[in-house]
Amino acid sequence: MIILTLNCGSSSVKYQVYDWDKKDVLGKGVLERVGQAQSDLEHESMGKKEYKGQRACPTHKEAVAWVMEILLDKEFGCLSDINEVKAVGHRVVHGGSKFTQSVKINPQVLSEFKSVEALAPLHNPANFHGIEAAMAVLPNVPHCAVLDTAWHQTMPEVAYSYAVPFEWQEKHNVRRYGFHGTSFLYTSKRAAVLLGKPATQCNLIICHIGNGASMCAVKNGISVDTSMGMTPLEGLVMGTRSGDVDPAVMSYMCRETGKSVAEIDSELNKKSGLLGVTGKFSDRRDVEKGMKEGDARCKLAHELETYRLRKYIGAYVGALGVMPDALVFTAGVGEFDAAVRARALSGLECMGIKIDSAKNNLARTRNTETCISADDSKVKIFVIPTDEELVMTEDTYALLTGTYDVHTKYTYTFAQSNYVNKARQAGLPKDLQRLPGLENIIAKPRG
Repeated sequence: MIILTLNCGSSSVKYQVYDWDKKDVLGKGVLERVGQAQSDLEHESMGKKEYKGQRACPTHKEAVAWVMEILLDKEFGCLSDINEVKAVGHRVVHGGSKFTQSVKINPQVLSEFKSVEALAPLHNPANFHGIEAAMAVLPNVPHCAVLDTAWHQTMPEVAYSYAVPFEWQEKHNVRRYGFHGTSFLYTSKRAAVLLGKPATQCNLIICHIGNGASMCAVKNGISVDTSMGMTPLEGLVMGTRSGDVDPAVMSYMCRETGKSVAEIDSELNKKSGLLGVTGKFSDRRDVEKGMKEGDARCKLAHELETYRLRKYIGAYVGALGVMPDALVFTAGVGEFDAAVRARALSGLECMGIKIDSAKNNLARTRNTETCISADDSKVKIFVIPTDEELVMTEDTYALLTGTYDVHTKYTYTFAQSNYVNKARQAGLPKDLQRLPGLENIIAKPRG
């Protein structure tokens, strides 16, 4: 069975074509700058050369159509007929409090998604447009929704509630929802394999650090707290998002500048974070380069981000009530940025969390899982490359076959000790050549 997954962001489409029977990624790519004068598409298929192209895609309808076109291209594509696709899995960022797991899409489900659109105005409309565009091209196959917020529906009321008038929650859905759920699900299951324990017995703190970033406290295998809130703005310092800020700042800045609430909201989401502090950089590589060149604001931005990470780690030890079995770093920055990891953990030796500097500097790969904790650290520190597309694929397959259940009752292929990601396995030899000594920090399943 061939399954297509689509992740439609506000201005992008990420996708993957997966052969379930052979457990192979046949093709994948990303289309960016949807809605701008020119959109960029980068695509690669197994055994073929990479494709890069530009075309105007005013909406996600044109973007998805271009993706379908390149999938069928004789030179670059991975399908001979679009009808080879037997199901489509879609990422949906916000499902409100109604959805605790992935679900088959039907008119009622779509209507319920649209009813909470105001909770994720930058993301959910793009998700809907992608679903509708894919359904137009593939009207006769099942379409399934995999929700970012579903993983966090296990949070207790004390963790998801805000101390605001309770009718805000009852009438307007004001509460913590959390995001990056598919990433936390994947990395928590993989951490359990590396620890040699059932997931239901694992206590973890997971740091998903990309342009958007959030953390999750996992107790006995389920989410009990997370740093993002009603929207993806709360929590950690991110590439362009402020993270935690005094709520009164918005009304103050509206009065001071004469700008509208919408304008200040946009600046908190798109012009803050690392970009706001440095005035020019949202990419950590640029921030760290500037810091080395003596840029004081780059240094401050780096320190702000890592201080916030360190503070949340301490808070989540308190939320768990026990020391975690492991601390996990994942996503682009978490997987590759040794400086962010090192500074985020600096000073936590008092809690038994000790990073090994040499191991940390080697952990820069997406093709294997590594352990970067010192030998005498009381808490394991793992770097686990995430695989959100695989979670989407597996949920879609299980929904079609009637085997799907909530993650505490369902066994994913990647939650098994003998799981192998064939694409990553094939890419690992190059990383071993590039990073001498990497083989010594590869984390292997226990038990």
